[in-house]
Amino acid sequence: MILKPRLEDLKIIGYYLGKIILGLALTMTVPIAIGLGFGEINPTLDFVLGIIISTICGYLLTVFCFTEKDMNWMHGMIVVSLAWLAAMVLGAIPLYLSGHWKSFLDACFDAMSGLATTGLVLVQDLDHLSYAHNFWRHFIMFIGGQGVVVVALSFFVKGMSGAFKMYVGEARDERILPNVINTARFIWIVSLTYLVLGTLALGLVGIWEGMRPMNAFFHGVCNFMAAFDTGGFTPQSQNILYYHSFLYEIVTIMIMILGAINFKLHYHIWTGNRKEVFKNIETVTLFITVMVTFGIVAVGLTQVGIYPNAEGLFRKGFYQLISGHTGTGFQTLYDQQFMSDWNHLAIVGVIIAMALGGAVCSTTGAIKMLRVGVIFTALGEDIKRIIMPEKAIVVKKFHHIKEIFLEDKLARSALMITLCYLVLYILGAFAGTFYGYPFLDSLFESTSAAANVGLTCGVTSVGMPNGLKVVYIFQMWAGRLEFLSIFTLLGFLFAVFKGKK
Repeated sequence: MILKPRLEDLKIIGYYLGKIILGLALTMTVPIAIGLGFGEINPTLDFVLGIIISTICGYLLTVFCFTEKDMNWMHGMIVVSLAWLAAMVLGAIPLYLSGHWKSFLDACFDAMSGLATTGLVLVQDLDHLSYAHNFWRHFIMFIGGQGVVVVALSFFVKGMSGAFKMYVGEARDERILPNVINTARFIWIVSLTYLVLGTLALGLVGIWEGMRPMNAFFHGVCNFMAAFDTGGFTPQSQNILYYHSFLYEIVTIMIMILGAINFKLHYHIWTGNRKEVFKNIETVTLFITVMVTFGIVAVGLTQVGIYPNAEGLFRKGFYQLISGHTGTGFQTLYDQQFMSDWNHLAIVGVIIAMALGGAVCSTTGAIKMLRVGVIFTALGEDIKRIIMPEKAIVVKKFHHIKEIFLEDKLARSALMITLCYLVLYILGAFAGTFYGYPFLDSLFESTSAAANVGLTCGVTSVGMPNGLKVVYIFQMWAGRLEFLSIFTLLGFLFAVFKGKK
């Protein structure tokens, strides 16, 4: 029998949700500073209004839902899932006020795309968007990559109980340090350090390619946030193709790979354990899957003969492949070129890469390399059990930071999450087909949305049906949180309406 939630449950959820919203409101002070720095009065006022609305919402929730009780696992999961929806709606307010989004739904789409580090866009006339709004698009991607709750725990919410429950609900089930707050802050230390170095590198490359210094470093910081957080937004409508720079592409590839690596692995690299890179099941699996999927793409592109030399194959074929595999979504192609210039085999290679993703506890989405490695390791173990004598005992270990025994529970968990992603990819493809798009186009776009990638073959546009926009918003949200907190929210809502007192 399912019990109806008590009033106290609602108050706990509302109170901690309010605290996170207050933390998110403070993040809008950054684009306000950017707007003032560039003398943009109206864009600055958009964010002032956004911060006022967000502060009022957060304050009212903390006042009317005040409680001193701690969260349990259910509360933590629900707070996380609602916090991401609240961040989408509140983050969309200044975007919509800019006038560059046709509707508030379109602004919410781009806000969720940014927070979920996806990179699909519905913005209009991006090339003339203000510095403040353009920075905000990338900054919410930086926030979402580290995690909305991680941001709140790191800087704004002191001593919040149930921190680990929310940390897990945000699809980060690995603690780098014993304390969750310290783990969150380490993630930010890594991110901010790379932010300085990456911005410097991209800024200098931009200057080398002829950009004005101010623009070069503005583009550098925005593109770094999108690359490291495997998002895919860029300040220009042509995406990375805008720069026409082989060196710029090389630097962004390096940053994308850094963003797709487990933060726990970053910790071991920083502390001198660099051998872990070559032993870890995630990095080994990532190398193998990149080679296999690029092999598929290369064969497909060779068949059509569109890129006759190695440089063209690398800049167009490999760049799109690694962008998709890391979940970034940077493109050096126009959207329609995927379907007009590439053949189906090459497109399927990119779809597989997008579906697999990067490492767990990173900024990337999708199935992730640890689960792929565990599933294939379990498959190898089962094959050994079949061919070996019945009395033989098969014990299998794999290396992920440390030696881990492969247990049935671990393999089952990896398989279940993988199955959830595959279902999400297929359902989105059916939705696209329902609205009249070809199946392969729909599968490409659905996988990109659900895996939080951002590559597009042209389906995502202002003119696509509102129903499909909502489907992609749900896919981005579900794919980023990896289902557990969303299933908990859906179960809670069912209990509210159907539960027994």
